[in-house]
Amino acid sequence: MTTDTEEPTLTIDELAARAGVTVRTVRFYGTKGLLPPPALGPRRVGHYGREHLARLALIEELQHQGMTLAGIERYLRQLPPDLSAHDLAIHRAVVASWAPEAMETVTREDLRRRAGRPLDDGDVERLVAMGVLRPADGGYEADLGLLRLGVGLLDVPLSPEAIFAARKVLLEHSRAAARELSQLFRGEVAERDARDVRSLSAHMHPLVVQALLTAFQRSLKEELGEWLTEPSDGSAPDASAPD
Repeated sequence: MTTDTEEPTLTIDELAARAGVTVRTVRFYGTKGLLPPPALGPRRVGHYGREHLARLALIEELQHQGMTLAGIERYLRQLPPDLSAHDLAIHRAVVASWAPEAMETVTREDLRRRAGRPLDDGDVERLVAMGVLRPADGGYEADLGLLRLGVGLLDVPLSPEAIFAARKVLLEHSRAAARELSQLFRGEVAERDARDVRSLSAHMHPLVVQALLTAFQRSLKEELGEWLTEPSDGSAPDASAPD
């Protein structure tokens, strides 16, 4: 498995094939500043890495949401320039969450292209078990909002049972948070007409998603930090130990 810190290894042709775009598109995005320049190898051949793939996936998602090229440029300019592939994947997940659930019938080749990696029969079975895919005539019905997440989970060293239990916890708590936030906002817009309510919802949705994501990331970091610093024998930490 590769990591964000490994040297880039993809040529422009390989990058374009993995991302499902043309070489011309990759070069165009580079000239517009949407993609960082490649690392130059022997004979000045450009090589690309996971960050380029993740950025192309983010651009694709922004286009899927109907954003113009100028809008995509503005969006990407606001991002820190040194985001890792993991950070870019999080941004893509946030963008994808703005859209309603979208099921699309895809072939096995479409599935490989959208996943950005080869998928064997075992991988596909796990995606079906997660509810990301459903068998259909001529291929599969794919939940496009969950596909990238499901593919990412294929590499997580957790049992399917643990993943499904985590999914249940996340769904239960996210629904509870959505219910309470909805009641809070409902009181603010009770006196407004339907047009104002729709406008407020369109503006608040991505902001609320980003706020929830940020809050969850910080809470999870704190919880994992406490867990990882606990003594391995299960005893309580030494209160007299220096901070």
